[in-house]
Amino acid sequence: MSNALLDFSDLPQFDRITPDDVAPAVDVLLEKANAALETVTAADFPARWDAIAKVLDVATEHLGTAWGAISHLNSVADTPELRAAYNAALPRVTEFWTRLGADERLYAKYKAIDPSTLSPEQRQAHKNAVRNFVLSGAELTGAAKERFAQIQERQAELSQKFSENALDATDAFAYYATAEELDGVPADVQQTALAAAQAEGKSGYKLTLKMPCYLPVMQFATHSALREMMYRAYVTRASDQAEGEARRFDNSALIREILALRREEAQLLGYDNFGQVSVVPKMAQSPDEVISFLRDLARRARPYAEKDVADLRGFAASQIGLNDPQAWDWPFLAEKLKEARYSFSEQEVKQYFTAPKVLAGLFKIIETLFEVSIRRDSAPVWNAAVEFYRIERDGQLVGQFYLDQPARTGKRGGAWMDDVRTRWLRPDTGALQTPVAHLVCNFAEGVDGKPPLLTHDDVITLFHEFGHGLHHMLTQVNERDVSGISGVEWDAVELPSQFMENFCWEWDVLRNMTAHVDTGAPLPRALFDKMIAAKNFQSGMGTLRQIEFALFDMLLHTDHDPAQDFMPLLAEVRSEVSVLPPPSFSRTAHTFSHIFAGGYAAGYYSYKWAEVLSADAYAAFEETAGSDGLASIETGRRYRQAILEAGGSRPAMESFKAFRGREPSLEALLRHQGMAD
Repeated sequence: MSNALLDFSDLPQFDRITPDDVAPAVDVLLEKANAALETVTAADFPARWDAIAKVLDVATEHLGTAWGAISHLNSVADTPELRAAYNAALPRVTEFWTRLGADERLYAKYKAIDPSTLSPEQRQAHKNAVRNFVLSGAELTGAAKERFAQIQERQAELSQKFSENALDATDAFAYYATAEELDGVPADVQQTALAAAQAEGKSGYKLTLKMPCYLPVMQFATHSALREMMYRAYVTRASDQAEGEARRFDNSALIREILALRREEAQLLGYDNFGQVSVVPKMAQSPDEVISFLRDLARRARPYAEKDVADLRGFAASQIGLNDPQAWDWPFLAEKLKEARYSFSEQEVKQYFTAPKVLAGLFKIIETLFEVSIRRDSAPVWNAAVEFYRIERDGQLVGQFYLDQPARTGKRGGAWMDDVRTRWLRPDTGALQTPVAHLVCNFAEGVDGKPPLLTHDDVITLFHEFGHGLHHMLTQVNERDVSGISGVEWDAVELPSQFMENFCWEWDVLRNMTAHVDTGAPLPRALFDKMIAAKNFQSGMGTLRQIEFALFDMLLHTDHDPAQDFMPLLAEVRSEVSVLPPPSFSRTAHTFSHIFAGGYAAGYYSYKWAEVLSADAYAAFEETAGSDGLASIETGRRYRQAILEAGGSRPAMESFKAFRGREPSLEALLRHQGMAD
């Protein structure tokens, strides 16, 4: 049977790819990519954008597509065999991309391209490419260049190991609780836990550290001892504080080495620290600007956060009889206070959010606002739970996406969007390639034959990832490197995702995407009004928590000496920012995959930065909404054309100003989060 990873006729053959395919496919594709690199860097090869694209970009795109499929399976269907094949190939693939990015012959060829011969899209891609060559070490020579390449390869290895440790430490934990211990925990969570234990032939209820199980236990379990045990296991994952056997997943040494390598990489490139390197391709001008932005936002949020804590402490003392709440008590107290203050619980709301109905409602918004239609489609998939869809406009295919919703063993936690392929007017065939995306979540599965139930937070997560997906799929840019999310500044890439979250708080949206799991009744208006009243419940604390992560990340990559322990820096940041510092044994940095294994190093601030952009963008919809409260299709069209369709073909600030007519303002964000003065 032919190698599934070498079939580029259509979509990846996910049902046919085996671990044994990986090494031979990588061999073939690296050989072709290397040959293409030698061809285009030959002295007599023309310094023309289209000529280079036709040879080199086509070869590297095939390598990228196949490696993307392997990496994706490694994230959603991890097995020992696949992991071994992936890890064996990773250094070779990393070495090629590092060498390509630093090839001085190719850099010289790009510099020799005459920008006046390029389209506006190509000019932006060319500008980015020249900048990226510099950041990839193309101007380094001799030993420095060699060392730079070694650093890239080692970093790829360390990041992968960090990710594996975080996944393995999460998967390794199991606690078999008694029915008594689960007092207060929602029935559907208990049923899932019971079924998981029975499937293993064990008695009791199997509790795990995966979010669909961990979070409801922390919010609803009345047994403080159970919450404490779960909390301690969760916040010490992959760290030196984990208990017994679980310590083998400790990420401490990996973090220290990653930080040291990043500092060394920055200094080889002529920068003082990695934070300075990180902001070069971003909207922010310097690490200092980012740090000032975060501290300013922290100052504004602090009074609201302090009030949040005072409310919680007062409630704990007067209503629960708890005078000294501990870290594992706060989620439980917050849920109880919310129930008392707003007379509803997350559990009550969840009964109305059945996954199929939510999805149908989300599709309806996208179809209405962005003038497209979404239809079921078919493609090879890696798990029976995965769905595949197509997006069309006026009968023409615009893009397609895979949707993988349920949590399962071997699938890393969290939610993300990734590209399968990018919109591109292909230089080899002249055909227009349409974009395809992965949309991945980790939701609880349905129980007793009922559809899966989503929390309102799950709904927000789904909308968030779809925002990324729309940015990738609705692009009208034909130049691959600036099409969709490609080439978009990293601190602007969250704008479309966070923009979509706003719809999760609109009555006209929610009433059409809810149906009670037992009765089919839509969400009652009275319950929605309580949700709105509670929308900004603890938003001050939530804002400071995000700032704590972002500030720690930026200071870690600027002021911190990698030779020193990073925990004192985290303690310093917490004492500056946090209103509820966690216990000393907490090790959140050890599973902070965003910055150690996910591309957000010295860039986690992007979430807050982009929130400013997305809140201000959404304000345009609020300003133009009809008397019925529905969003204006005209405003949707302007947003689609200025932001989504433009992709990375121009600076994000230009796209924002094209839509809003001005630079962004912080006021909309503060107003949306109930923190306006």
